[in-house]
Amino acid sequence: MRRPPGPKPHFLIGNVPLASADPLAVFLGWAREFGDIFYYRAAWIHVYFLNHPDLIDAVLVRNYQNFLKDHVVRKSRWFFGDGLLTNEGESWLRQRRLSQPAFHRERIASYAKIMTGYAEQMLTSWKDKNKDGETCDIHQEMMQLTLRIVVRALFNVESEEVGEISAAMNVLMRNSVGLRLLLPPIARYLPTPAMIEFRRAVGRLDSTVYRIIAQRREPGSDSGDLLSMLIQARDEDGGRMTDKQLRDEVLTFLLAGHETTALALSWTWFLLGQNPETEKKLHQELGRVLDGRVPTFADLPALSYAERVIKESLRLYPPAWGLARTVIKEFELVGYRIPPGANVVMSTWIMHRDPKYFPEPERFDPDRWLPERAQKIPKFAYFPFGGGPRQCIGASFAMMEATLLLATIAQRFQFRAEPGHLVTPTPSFTLRPKQGIRMRLEPRDSRRAAAAVHPPLSAPAEA
Repeated sequence: MRRPPGPKPHFLIGNVPLASADPLAVFLGWAREFGDIFYYRAAWIHVYFLNHPDLIDAVLVRNYQNFLKDHVVRKSRWFFGDGLLTNEGESWLRQRRLSQPAFHRERIASYAKIMTGYAEQMLTSWKDKNKDGETCDIHQEMMQLTLRIVVRALFNVESEEVGEISAAMNVLMRNSVGLRLLLPPIARYLPTPAMIEFRRAVGRLDSTVYRIIAQRREPGSDSGDLLSMLIQARDEDGGRMTDKQLRDEVLTFLLAGHETTALALSWTWFLLGQNPETEKKLHQELGRVLDGRVPTFADLPALSYAERVIKESLRLYPPAWGLARTVIKEFELVGYRIPPGANVVMSTWIMHRDPKYFPEPERFDPDRWLPERAQKIPKFAYFPFGGGPRQCIGASFAMMEATLLLATIAQRFQFRAEPGHLVTPTPSFTLRPKQGIRMRLEPRDSRRAAAAVHPPLSAPAEA
């Protein structure tokens, strides 16, 4: 079978870029060398890497029914279960339909006060702890913030659950990098310290989530949160989600609802710290639109530059750095026959850096997303939330949250990189900073900060 060009394989193992010191650089180099489609073998897995919008559209949209989730995602089912991230076929479609009402525009809008309220709490704690001028890991700060928000939106519970969930999620993500992504499910039984820690983290998450599900199933306990909506949701046949299905969706939303937004914000602060002119434009918009007050959902249309900043950050550092699918039936793509069982990979990290679509691709330029420029960019040259029927169900939630949190925090603080601290993106399930992002906190306009309104935190049904 004629295959696309690709790197020369090593004996037996082929090529395993995820085991290299810098997988992203390897993938980017191969894309530059071999073009729109290249092939390599990672041990027993045949990989076809697609680097053109039309080819990506063929997989995610035009021929999506011919693909399953990839090997990595399927092997993660033992701890993520069969939520929207990992499920397939009719079962996935049923879960999607049951979950969709929780992400309607009106429901998303109701979370806005929760988001800005928790951001204000964080900023107040920074002030109370006298963190002005201190250096902290801004990634960990954003992880704590977005986790508190998603736990409140999901469960309508306060911080007593956050510490346990946060510690467990960190263990899961820390142990989901490099070759560990390729380990079979049976590896969970290995008696190594890492796998013992991993199993315990999954057990703690299960215990916490099942306890909250049981509480929500009690009569009169519907508090309008996302979990309550999922419990009450019925399909066409009147069926509801089981506790196991609820658990699987909750873990998916916990990951997608805090990890990705926290990363988007972390990389945004990193980029703004390196680009003072862009930061100045952002502050000018925030001063003009908000004049020191806390943003609301109604302000979003006027915060167009803030939204462009987030979009450009998602271009350079997409939390979902790559998507992959496994082929069900052989099909043809630009003259190549792709066999069943092969993996087809599409990387936002690579496409978002293609100079054909993004001149000076390494430059942080939010004005790429002005309407007259953005409309010239092909659909799948930029796809931070995936695409097709399986596009991220929470894309609107994530964009609203990132924009509101950016606007709330940037009015009060700015961040500067710690000299000598190397920030390295590493591809796990998401694009994490390997050693964190250490930045110095610098307060802005203390007079306005003191006068800013601190809205009360409201449950989703009341917001």
